[in-house]
Amino acid sequence: MTASRSTVVVILLLATSPVLAQHQHSQLTATSYAGFEKREIKALSEQQAADLKAGQGMGLALAAELNGYPGPVHVLELTDSLGLSSQQRTRTQELYEAMRAETIPLGERLIDQEAELDRLFAGRQVTPSNLAAATDAIGQTQGTLRAAHLKYHLTTAALLTAEQIRRYNELRGYGSPGVRGTAGHAH
Repeated sequence: MTASRSTVVVILLLATSPVLAQHQHSQLTATSYAGFEKREIKALSEQQAADLKAGQGMGLALAAELNGYPGPVHVLELTDSLGLSSQQRTRTQELYEAMRAETIPLGERLIDQEAELDRLFAGRQVTPSNLAAATDAIGQTQGTLRAAHLKYHLTTAALLTAEQIRRYNELRGYGSPGVRGTAGHAH
């Protein structure tokens, strides 16, 4: 009798587990965006908006960063550890300032575009044509912003020696696979 009870229990568990899994999944999905409706711009957190306004990279340049093309911000943070010359330090600072001058207006434009898209939906004024126009504009700005960040990684890496790039990757905790460290030139 014990064996048959065990079999019944196993059958009941197997029969109800998809139902339980479905119920758990629906509970998780129902709450995954809870609280986002209170955001000023639904698609951006306060931190994301602040990062955009400050010209922060927000992971937009990971293709460069993780393949041996350091960005100016982190190179400046590691000036002493990398043994930057005064010329390298000055040029990296100039690149950082130029990057901010280019990316802050792009970040502000992106915030405005996301706010406009949010307004279209909130005001029930969204149509297929203005939706396409709004998302195309957002996509264009996102692409331009990403290209700007990547460009400054490329330019910064050209200022560094291969050894400085190797050391940078080490200090940042990156392993050697996939990181070539040969992007820079000796200056």
